[in-house]
Amino acid sequence: MRKSKMLQKFRRGDFARVCGLGHYLPFYIRYAANYRYDGIWLDLEHRAMDAREVQSIIMMCYHNDIDCMVRPPTLERTKLYRYLEDGASGFLMPLVSDPQMASDLVQSVKFPPLGNRGMDGAGLDGDFGIGVWHPQSAYNADANRETFLICQVETLQAVANAEEIASIEGIDGLFIGPADLTLRIANQTAGHQSARSAANGGSSQPAMTMEKAIDTVVSAVQKHGKFWGITAGSVDEIKRYREMGAQMVPWGGDFTLMNVLQSCSADLDEVPGA
Repeated sequence: MRKSKMLQKFRRGDFARVCGLGHYLPFYIRYAANYRYDGIWLDLEHRAMDAREVQSIIMMCYHNDIDCMVRPPTLERTKLYRYLEDGASGFLMPLVSDPQMASDLVQSVKFPPLGNRGMDGAGLDGDFGIGVWHPQSAYNADANRETFLICQVETLQAVANAEEIASIEGIDGLFIGPADLTLRIANQTAGHQSARSAANGGSSQPAMTMEKAIDTVVSAVQKHGKFWGITAGSVDEIKRYREMGAQMVPWGGDFTLMNVLQSCSADLDEVPGA
């Protein structure tokens, strides 16, 4: 079975280079592998591809020896482990707010004794049966060891439950989603201040801030020997999070092609008559 490059980095305490992909761009996979990325974040939560396109993307990642980290649009058990059978290295699961949901995900995508994933072995991850259907096969144990499950912390409930989620065997790491979490913190803050103001005419500090949320997640993963990640808006932010111990801060994505066209259009502005 192919070994996960991202997991190798995480287990050594190193930083995994990850970029994003949300459209069917086969060449992008080759570029990412060539430029030393360890994994591609395939976003199917906010982007649409048909099943064969997804299979094709995952297979191209597999054969270019770069991890495919799927952010899926579903919680359905059989659909989740089909991504693994097609060659995906693991999952970035959105909006995991409570331990029960995290535990259910482990049951879906891990083989016994960790979970309850269905056995087949005929997919790409098992070399279409060649690497599975023989007495010496260690396919189940290999699959559990070489695939990962990362839970996104995007709600106040998830922050409150971070330690319990991180403690679950089969959960490899926590990933902070700043956009969703900031929105929920802002809403909580507005409601909290409004309620206090109505009650006593005073103001109060918000119950949660992004800094507190990050600290809570970092503490949770450190306690339970897991890793953490987050998105960033600048190289300086990446450096800061890396200094705090983050092992995955995705950087680069197909949407940045916009910058290429912007630059090229500016070049054409300098050409007379263009």
